[in-house]
Amino acid sequence: MSASLPIHAPHCVVGVIGGGQLGRMIALAARRMGIRTVIWTGGLEAPAVECADEVIDLPFDDVLALADFCRRVTVATVEFENIPKETLEAVANCTGLFPSPSAITICQNREREKNFLRENNIPHTWYAVVSSAAELAAAMNELHGPCVLKTADFGYDGKGQVKLEGNEDAEKIWAAFEAPRAVLEAWVPFEKELSVIAARGADGITVTYDPAENQHRHHILDISIVPARISPAVALEAAAIARRVAEALDYQGILGVEFFLKTDGTLLVNEIAPRPHNSGHHTLDACVTSQFAQQLRAVIGLPLGSTRLLTPVVMLNLLGDMWENETTPPDWFPLFQDGEVHLHLYGKRHARGRRKMGHANFIGTTTASALARAEAMKAMWLKR
Repeated sequence: MSASLPIHAPHCVVGVIGGGQLGRMIALAARRMGIRTVIWTGGLEAPAVECADEVIDLPFDDVLALADFCRRVTVATVEFENIPKETLEAVANCTGLFPSPSAITICQNREREKNFLRENNIPHTWYAVVSSAAELAAAMNELHGPCVLKTADFGYDGKGQVKLEGNEDAEKIWAAFEAPRAVLEAWVPFEKELSVIAARGADGITVTYDPAENQHRHHILDISIVPARISPAVALEAAAIARRVAEALDYQGILGVEFFLKTDGTLLVNEIAPRPHNSGHHTLDACVTSQFAQQLRAVIGLPLGSTRLLTPVVMLNLLGDMWENETTPPDWFPLFQDGEVHLHLYGKRHARGRRKMGHANFIGTTTASALARAEAMKAMWLKR
């Protein structure tokens, strides 16, 4: 990566492809830094539009929208990865896009992501690419044990995957899976799930935040505990692997690297997110520089900020099943009564199923105390 990349002044206009909650938080960070933002929603419901300076509410394959976006912005980034490759490359060619289209397209497809990890000798789960019932049967026979079948494209929060014991009828599984191509991964008996948020600047310098320990509910991130309850050696190794990922991708911006920590202390990379990550939301209130401000620094070519953790913190995801109904949120009074919780709502109008509606950062003198308060609050809202 060239260190001579032009630095865009903080008064530049940053274009954000995607209008979800991550785009919203990027736009809020930009306002504090005096940076204007243009949100390109893709024509989807977009909570980011309330915080943006300008909005393009058209699909990502709209030629006129592309031209309009490129005309308005100085430099661009993404807030989610499932964007057509042609759109990413067109933006990169006309105005500059960070992270690069190549990095984003690797991470938006499980097959490309796994191949990238293998080619760069980054520790990962055993996998096989399958495109037919026969290939699935062969892979299951080779693995001979529990596994997970995942779609190659467009999978997140547990979508597009099914756990197998390894002795099922491959013909029936493949017929029901309804995907032209998939990745079969070995089931990993893990001790913990971890993630590291890394940022790589225009000058090639990479910094990492303290690893987060993540707990999931219905395949969706429920709670992140920071600092993670792991040994210093594991924390250092996770950070080192995240840096290797960023450097191998020739990355510029924020990325999230998710890990399985096995019982023997081995770390395996599970997934890579080429954008701010849900497990990094604690940085808004518990770190010197939030992941969203860091993304802006990296994208416009400014020096990266400190990643120092100021206080132990537990991030609780606020999902739609905590709402009393589609439009009535929980009673927030107990949360504010706590006095050491920061509430972040995403401005979504309808709470459907387990939709991510917001998050709360519980600050504490210890992770144990913060976790106990977060768990108590969650239990109160879920037992209505």
